[in-house]
Amino acid sequence: MSTPRKPYPSDVSDDEWAFAAPYLTLLREDAHQRDYPLREVFNALRWMVKTGAQWQFLPNDFPPWPAVYQQARRWLAAGSFEAMAHDLRELLRLAQGRNATPSAAILDGRVVQSTPESGSRAGYDGHKRKKGSKAHIAVDTLGHLLALVVTPADAQERGQVAELAAAVQEATGQTVSLAYVDQGYTGDQPAADAQAHGIRLEVVQHTEAKKGFVLLPRRWVVERSFAWLARFRRLARDYERTAEVLAGWHWVAFVALMLQRLTLLTGPGS
Repeated sequence: MSTPRKPYPSDVSDDEWAFAAPYLTLLREDAHQRDYPLREVFNALRWMVKTGAQWQFLPNDFPPWPAVYQQARRWLAAGSFEAMAHDLRELLRLAQGRNATPSAAILDGRVVQSTPESGSRAGYDGHKRKKGSKAHIAVDTLGHLLALVVTPADAQERGQVAELAAAVQEATGQTVSLAYVDQGYTGDQPAADAQAHGIRLEVVQHTEAKKGFVLLPRRWVVERSFAWLARFRRLARDYERTAEVLAGWHWVAFVALMLQRLTLLTGPGS
């Protein structure tokens, strides 16, 4: 009989796994293709996204890294993490006295510096002076992820409004009518792209000349969301060969954050 491994801080709790398991069970527990417990595979994926290590350096007390990676790609292809994140977001909003779906969102983008693995699809952002990929995200007013688009870093934020707005409305059931943005989204075209999906863009501007970082109304929410993502080292740089995988790890990170918050808000065993 094998000795149980020592838990890692990134491991799911029993309550977290009880919530996550239905979203991640793509095959029956007794399916012959399944060689390793799904909970251990999910723990290994969370460890990887949290620590940012290379796949080959996955600790030996987890399932083999090829099995973890292959199962993770199946979950990404099935949309498992997006589905879990959308349901978690609704539960967290209800637990904090909000409507299940938001009426407002905040849009922004951040540049993730490229590596040799991702360099072939990277772009150069002259404003940030950084080469890499850009994660364009939409969050609700609590900072929880609604939608995500990954492009080369030289793609402008205003050019992703149509795709983000469509994804936001799909995720919320057409309840969002307002999106707060920064001055990178100014212009008639982004406003028209958002309006085509029933969303009005409101540009939050600086009221006076600034020096250094200034906390802006509404806009600080998405900046905090980026700070949450910064705690996951796999997202510190773009180590992925495809944009789809980079986007997927963003969803995994938010699922980890929201599972923990739901447990804290509702209490163990809820």
